[in-house]
Amino acid sequence: MADDDFSKQTKVLSDIELERLKIQDTRKVSEYKANTLEIEAKKNWDLFYKRNETRFFRDRHWTTREFQDLLNRAECTERVLFEIGCGVGNFIYPLIEEKLNFRIVACDLSPRAIEIVKNNSKYNPSCMHVFQADITTKHVFTQIEESSIDIATLIFVLSAIHPDKFLSTLKNIYKLLKPNGILLFRDYGLYDMAQLRFKAGHKIADNLYMRQDGTRCYYFSIEYLGHILKEIGFEIASNTYIHRRTINKKENIDVPRIFVQCKAIKPD
Repeated sequence: MADDDFSKQTKVLSDIELERLKIQDTRKVSEYKANTLEIEAKKNWDLFYKRNETRFFRDRHWTTREFQDLLNRAECTERVLFEIGCGVGNFIYPLIEEKLNFRIVACDLSPRAIEIVKNNSKYNPSCMHVFQADITTKHVFTQIEESSIDIATLIFVLSAIHPDKFLSTLKNIYKLLKPNGILLFRDYGLYDMAQLRFKAGHKIADNLYMRQDGTRCYYFSIEYLGHILKEIGFEIASNTYIHRRTINKKENIDVPRIFVQCKAIKPD
């Protein structure tokens, strides 16, 4: 069970939580290790999907509830949807099941993830184009024309990219969108439970951490997210924290989570 609270307010930290953040600063990831993580990002995500295949992430059946723009409009004309960081298809295949009128374009940094997507029984190359690419580079433009995308999604993806490449990533997406095209964003929010649980030795930089498997995670404030989107030229339609308390009484679990959800529009 989960209850959502939408808020513009940043979580107020307790004394214990403030102490946890101080402890994280006592031993940070070395510069050499941080550079290695950047160089080996594709390899680490490939190993992640080799270990977990389709077992790690659940299919995202919640996206049409959270993002009404995904639902068919009255005219029902086919739209082009670009999912950045498609993983093994947990987002695109539920959309196909709902028979929404999209031509789907999707990419991921991991070649193994793309292979898994294409091996899915629902994969249909007549209405899908799925390819491996690093969205932080210009390679994506060899696969997709500029100003050709109606809706782009960044769902738990930008957090895995180094902050030095946030702007280049968003610039690429901006160029790919049509005028009045939409970017739908959801990711980890500042002071989420997972951020506070990191031990010393995992912090790379402010709000950026290394997981045990070598992948990285950044935790966004809505102020920072809004700032970088506006810097690129996006207009912000909505930008909020989602405070979620996930409760499972059988397993005695009560977990507070914080996400950031945003809708940004490329002006006409």
